[in-house]
Amino acid sequence: MEMRISFQGNKKVSADFSGFNVLTDQPKDDGGDASAPSPFQLFLASLGTCAGYFVLSFCQKRGIPTEGIELVQMAHWDDEKHLVSKVALEIRVPNSFPEKYKNSLISAANLCTVKRHLQEPPQFEIVTRVG
Repeated sequence: MEMRISFQGNKKVSADFSGFNVLTDQPKDDGGDASAPSPFQLFLASLGTCAGYFVLSFCQKRGIPTEGIELVQMAHWDDEKHLVSKVALEIRVPNSFPEKYKNSLISAANLCTVKRHLQEPPQFEIVTRVG
């Protein structure tokens, strides 16, 4: 998949791909306008929404109502390393959710493609090209 990354003024950077435009910005503390999520916030959101997609698909395939189901994600920050040290994901289900599927929801969330890429990261190649 090709993405075109461009600069949109001040600290704003956008990505154009597959007919979509994703705008990012930086917080005001970092010189941005806080007009859009930062790239790192989008990265974290991609983890949660990816897991959510697999939970949603699991429920839809089994005819389980998804009303009242939500995922709550917490990123735990390591101040020394300046990195997230742990991402905790809680799948909240209503009382009516079938007990026999609770562990299966965890397995479904673990299928997240974004998470799997973190476990087996791709190689990166960065070059400059004139023109």
